[in-house]
Amino acid sequence: MKFLKTLILGVVIGVLLGLWFGINIGKNKPWYSNPLAEQSVTNQFKSSFGEGVEKAGESIEKMGEDIQGK
Repeated sequence: MKFLKTLILGVVIGVLLGLWFGINIGKNKPWYSNPLAEQSVTNQFKSSFGEGVEKAGESIEKMGEDIQGK
């Protein structure tokens, strides 16, 4: 019976730690940071702005290739 309690406790702790690390890795944050902390407005803006610039650059590059006939 003690083995079963230990096993269940180990699984629960493992799942909680896995979720903690997995959420942080998915958000490109350090694995030890708080996954439930709100991201500041400036960081959200920087993130979305950077993605927009990257997409715009890719579309401009594609248009340039289309114009050149590649």
